[in-house]
Amino acid sequence: MPSKMAEVSLNNDGDEHPPAKKIKIQTESESENIDIKGKPEICLSTFEITRVLQNNCLRKQVCVEGVFKGNEASSLVLFERQIFSNDVISLKKELCNKDTLLKKRFTNDVYGNYDCFPSKEYNGLNVMVIHPATPEHIEKFKRKELYMVDETYELYTKITVPYIESSSFSLQWIYNILDKKAEQSKVIYEDRDENIGFVLVHDIKWNGEINSLKLLALPFQKLRSMRELNASHIPLLKNIRDAGIAEIAKRYNIPASQLRIYLHYQPSYYHLHVHFAYLMFEPPGIYVEKAHLLSVVIRNLELMSDYYKKAVLSYVVAEGDPLFLKFQEEGILAKSKSESVKTG
Repeated sequence: MPSKMAEVSLNNDGDEHPPAKKIKIQTESESENIDIKGKPEICLSTFEITRVLQNNCLRKQVCVEGVFKGNEASSLVLFERQIFSNDVISLKKELCNKDTLLKKRFTNDVYGNYDCFPSKEYNGLNVMVIHPATPEHIEKFKRKELYMVDETYELYTKITVPYIESSSFSLQWIYNILDKKAEQSKVIYEDRDENIGFVLVHDIKWNGEINSLKLLALPFQKLRSMRELNASHIPLLKNIRDAGIAEIAKRYNIPASQLRIYLHYQPSYYHLHVHFAYLMFEPPGIYVEKAHLLSVVIRNLELMSDYYKKAVLSYVVAEGDPLFLKFQEEGILAKSKSESVKTG
């Protein structure tokens, strides 16, 4: 079921979750998924593809738009290759069994190149469905040119805050988790203190393999992003860091030195959250134009209580997105090459 996805964007930003979060809610027993209107699971055999929104070769993902038979509303389906297990026995069973088919492309000296076809039961894909999809969802998943913005606090208050306040994506999926209404089987730790408390939950994209560990810390405090942090929030951030590290060490035997703990700016959704990922795993959204290590955020606030009201934060926006258009209207971003050609 949909979970973190907070941003399952196919762009290089990758925070992989949310718009989908509000699509379905797990039953209490979690024996089956139903959407929020109580309808049964959709069937992909009734899905007619109308166009490919993005094909990400690096991440082995393709996002398509289409309609389900009998329903005029547009929908999005995201297909993604599953990651490999890190367990020798599982790999042997899934990839090196008698039903695995190899077709040679070529051989040269010691090198051989083959197409490999595992047996049907081990040839699965991860699939996320947004149904029905709003124009905002469709725009979000299109492949777009990316641009770097250097956001001062003045630009934040003038441009970014109005954008956040006008955003149509719901945060109800987060409140459902915090209020124990959904996804409780994915919660591995909780501290219900209203000031420093949080829940630690599986990221929607995590399949349970330790080599791709990805968790989210969702605090009970309603903070939108890093920009709202000040020295008063240091106890909250340290509690997330320390309790999260301790729980991960206890459950998964991964030490703090092998964890990447970070926040996104801009985030995919505007409820402050912290990512915990295994250091050897490279999920989308870990690059310098998006990720901020929690340890650095804490140190910045210890040095200057209002650091994030003074700092210039650089991040990427995608061409055509509402935030991109607002910066372009203010002359912060130049017209794209395609626009220049059209108007030239």
